[in-house]
Amino acid sequence: MKTILVPILDGSATRSALETAVTLAQRTQAYIEGFVFRFGIPHYAAAELVIPFAEYGAKAEEEAEELRRLFETVMEEHGIPPAATASSSPCFGWLTAAPNGEDFLGSYGRAFDVTVLSRPDDEAIGPLNRVIEAALFESGKPVLLAPPQPPKRIATSIMIHWNGSTEQARANAFAIPLLHLASRVTVLNVIGGQDVPGPSVNEIIRQLRYSGIVAERMDAELKGRSTGEAVLDAARAQGCDLLVKGAFTRNRLRQMVFGGATSHIMKHANLPVLMAH
Repeated sequence: MKTILVPILDGSATRSALETAVTLAQRTQAYIEGFVFRFGIPHYAAAELVIPFAEYGAKAEEEAEELRRLFETVMEEHGIPPAATASSSPCFGWLTAAPNGEDFLGSYGRAFDVTVLSRPDDEAIGPLNRVIEAALFESGKPVLLAPPQPPKRIATSIMIHWNGSTEQARANAFAIPLLHLASRVTVLNVIGGQDVPGPSVNEIIRQLRYSGIVAERMDAELKGRSTGEAVLDAARAQGCDLLVKGAFTRNRLRQMVFGGATSHIMKHANLPVLMAH
């Protein structure tokens, strides 16, 4: 994972996403690129703005400059130089004048190995979910969700939640470079969880072994918990600093109405989560 994209959103969790991206970049000697993400405003909505559109644009530019300074400040605090002056990685760059809207994020994310975003909290879950889903469903690449408190390390102890699904297989494949770096890899089987027909945990452990990755099996029973709760409890018990999770194995509408492991983990994880669809 040598190229990391960080959409900068206005919000209290922005710094955690940046700190998590830095920790990953230092681990993998990667290039980090930031840009200000803005939701697109339809023309009909812009016409209804209470303030004049020109005034709105000026305010948006001022906020964008503040976010750029925050991005560069975090890079400077960690000794990460601009790519233009760096002789090696990690290093950073900044994309100016990025187009507004989720479509751009989904498209531009295809040119990076991973997109780093904050996990949604109760206040920002609606808008931020739109951003996360754009990166997940349109970029074709994984998303790393940063917890509210940035991790001190990443990818030293990794947990894979194996549920037999296509989505989890893709997440595993994207995680291979990080799995090679880890000193411990655990493949979790949630007994009675939301599994779909697919290979067994032991077959996945065998696959990893042939890739040069030694993994151990862990079984967890629900015991009255949801699958998402069981997964996070297991990761916490193992002291993991990265969870690899296939996203939205169940239909998204069904997840919204009835809940699901992905939705629970997105809202409650206190460790970085590498997700793919």
